[in-house]
Amino acid sequence: MLAAIGAGTAPAATPSPAGLRRSPQGAGLRVGVGISDVTGPVAENGMMGYSSFEQKSQGLHQRTRARAYVFADAADARVVYVCVDTCMVFQSVHDAVLRRLHDAFGGTYTERNVMLTAVHSHAACGGASHDYAYNLAIMGFQQQVFDSEVNGIVEAITAAHKTLSPGSIAYGRSELTDASVNRSRVAFDRNPQRDKDYYPLGIDTSMRTLRITQGGKDVGAINWFATHCASLTNENYLISGDNKGAAAYFWEHDIKGVRYLDGSPEFVAAFPQTNSGDMSPNLHLEPGKGPTDDEFENTRIIGERQVAAARKAYADADPMSSTTIDSRVMYLDMANQVVDGRFTPDGQQRRTAPACVGAAMSAGSTEDGPAIPLFPEGARNPMVDALGGMNAPVPNWLADAQAPKLVLVAVGLLPPDGWVPHVLKIQIIRIGDLYVVGGPAEFTIVSGLRIRRTVAEELGVPLENVIFQGYANSYSSYCTTPEEYEAQQYEGGSTLFGRNTLPAYQQGYAQLAVALRTGGEVPRGPAPRDMSGFQPNFVAGVTFDEPTPGRAFGDVLVQPKPRAAAGEQVVVEFVTGHPKNNLRHGATFLEVQRQEGGRWIRHADDGDWSTKYRWRREGSNASVARITWDVPKGTPSGRYRIQHFGDQKARDGKISEFTGTSAEFTV
Repeated sequence: MLAAIGAGTAPAATPSPAGLRRSPQGAGLRVGVGISDVTGPVAENGMMGYSSFEQKSQGLHQRTRARAYVFADAADARVVYVCVDTCMVFQSVHDAVLRRLHDAFGGTYTERNVMLTAVHSHAACGGASHDYAYNLAIMGFQQQVFDSEVNGIVEAITAAHKTLSPGSIAYGRSELTDASVNRSRVAFDRNPQRDKDYYPLGIDTSMRTLRITQGGKDVGAINWFATHCASLTNENYLISGDNKGAAAYFWEHDIKGVRYLDGSPEFVAAFPQTNSGDMSPNLHLEPGKGPTDDEFENTRIIGERQVAAARKAYADADPMSSTTIDSRVMYLDMANQVVDGRFTPDGQQRRTAPACVGAAMSAGSTEDGPAIPLFPEGARNPMVDALGGMNAPVPNWLADAQAPKLVLVAVGLLPPDGWVPHVLKIQIIRIGDLYVVGGPAEFTIVSGLRIRRTVAEELGVPLENVIFQGYANSYSSYCTTPEEYEAQQYEGGSTLFGRNTLPAYQQGYAQLAVALRTGGEVPRGPAPRDMSGFQPNFVAGVTFDEPTPGRAFGDVLVQPKPRAAAGEQVVVEFVTGHPKNNLRHGATFLEVQRQEGGRWIRHADDGDWSTKYRWRREGSNASVARITWDVPKGTPSGRYRIQHFGDQKARDGKISEFTGTSAEFTV
């Protein structure tokens, strides 16, 4: 057995690959895995993450997916862990998923034992939130996005539930030093030496992997690593899971042979975040810069580096002896927490405050991109107008409570109950000897470390037994340490509830940890608010489609060249309808087909790395689909063609399918 890392103890610069302290031998574990499509509208929908009004979807690079894992012990205690290729899991989506699970499974899956997390892709669809601040750049709530995420998550959990059978878990750890950089080193360096010593490179280099087997067969992996899903810049208009969605695809599709359209995948690999608030994949500290100057190459490289590190941890994983499954949950009103001096840097009782956006948040992260847009004088946004404007006075007591933040907008005071959530879910789930701590924000690496220390100390387990999971269950911007907050970098300006946000979270997690250790319970806390009643949307829907003049739907406008070789790009254009007519969940907008034995078989589709589907409007109601296929090395020689699947909306509102097929070409 590898030596354990003591709770609260800093590891060496190169820690041992595991260090997990294992419990006595247990039995009776069951595991299940599932996956589903959550892709939203790939045309004319605001994209989430950079809050750029101009960044609206114009096509698809790779489908976004939900990956679900169910764990059950001998007493049938269960937890569900889900990782979604979206930017955030909003409270609206969390609550809808829980309602659907209750309808399907009764009390089996609840807010207590279900953890929903996001990879934080900045190339996913926006508009699923009921919190107004996060829909401003999207121009309102988008029902299609919301439904896509809720339906896909529920489908993935249902698939994992149906595959639940005896299995085992193992834990491994490896080091990854060239997939992240600290984009806020000035703030990081304000932390005490003990914290900085834990991260000697200023980054979280740990890849932590849970290896999941079923009947002796590998069926999945959960691979936690801290780096922003911002390899794709705000000048990208194709929907994608960014570097973590790519990593999952590379392991599932390229290595394990998963074909998503052929039924239930036999291997599910998730690449969730941890404490990635100050971790950027842009290694040269500029958007789209590093490792190369090409954003799609950066996405591929950072994804492949995560896969390599995860597979090493996977290969070195030690079996877990404990099969205990458990969970605890609590809701905190983060706008009004009284924090005991045990958790504050100066040992004095402190308070949190209603949410405020700081000047540093408005300025954005120069390394990755902008944040919530604040509007200069004279600019108009119909969404803001519909909500009555953003003019909430900042009383002196609130300015003092948020100091040294320069408060620009007191979003927590905007009617009817703030434009960001303030009643937030915190959660710990136990999977064998691992404790996964879920937090509803973007936590910096030292913030995550301090929460892990707090939980490990209360549980009496080594620090390595505790994994921190950001972007869980809801979203409330950032969480820095109090020392980092003082610097008022982007992350500090985005820490909405003031300097004592992290201590308040530590206090809550300490209560959850004590309850897990003792078998006790904690009060649920206040109910999260329901903001679903008034959700304006200023995005025009599809009126009707018409083909380009003299053409029919499915006609080929640009044919492929007669020959192509590995490394070359095949280009085809079709007359099409609006992609919002049919999101084609569990299906595809395109197929690259290969002739085999007198029939055409699917070789690639719109979920593959090698294909891109770009959509553009021609005039008022006509559309063109541009499909490209970058022929990969190792592609079998033969005859190929590209087929497009589309849907057109008639003037009477009826939607009908069509297909288009290119000329054949030789590879």
